[in-house]
Amino acid sequence: MSARTGTALVVVDLQNDFCTGPVARARFGGDGAVLDAVVANSIRAVDLARRAGVEVVFVRFLGDTAHQGAAWRARDRRLGKRPKCLEGTWGARFHGVAPAPGERVFTKRACFDAFLGDGLEEHLRAGGTGHLVFAGLYADVCVDSTARTAFQKGFHITVLTDCTTSLHLPHDEVLRFMRVLYGARTTTGDDPAAWTAPVHEEDPCTP
Repeated sequence: MSARTGTALVVVDLQNDFCTGPVARARFGGDGAVLDAVVANSIRAVDLARRAGVEVVFVRFLGDTAHQGAAWRARDRRLGKRPKCLEGTWGARFHGVAPAPGERVFTKRACFDAFLGDGLEEHLRAGGTGHLVFAGLYADVCVDSTARTAFQKGFHITVLTDCTTSLHLPHDEVLRFMRVLYGARTTTGDDPAAWTAPVHEEDPCTP
């Protein structure tokens, strides 16, 4: 695994129902300017990655009832949650940035972890990727779920702190947890020198 040193920027769930409009605002509950900043910073990170020749991978969520397991449906009934990012709707479309020709999109069907879908791990391994840089929503839900699995599969993890925010937990605590649990590096998207380079086993992580 240590031979896989390439870097990929993984953009998680930058979709309308998570980023803008009444569904996103009601779900987030905080200052809408925070979501706007996350989107703007993520768009810039995508541009910087492309300029640096770093692969950009997009992950999207589809929450249709047909994709939900029994436990997911039971939770939604109990909490009064309505499905979001329905396939073929405006809510499921990418917000602010879209895959360029040739960039891959991986779909999570009513799950948090992109590795539970088809093809992400195989694609990364085939490309010699060993370092994943995360942007998108939300740090304590789908970003964490995917990054945690990636770490257990041998990938080095970097999280762009200004390109994500948390939904349920204090954001600083989520970032600290990521650093402690799976050694995530944390930096900002506007410092591409800190995250576009390959990461090797001997490289130190941010404490």
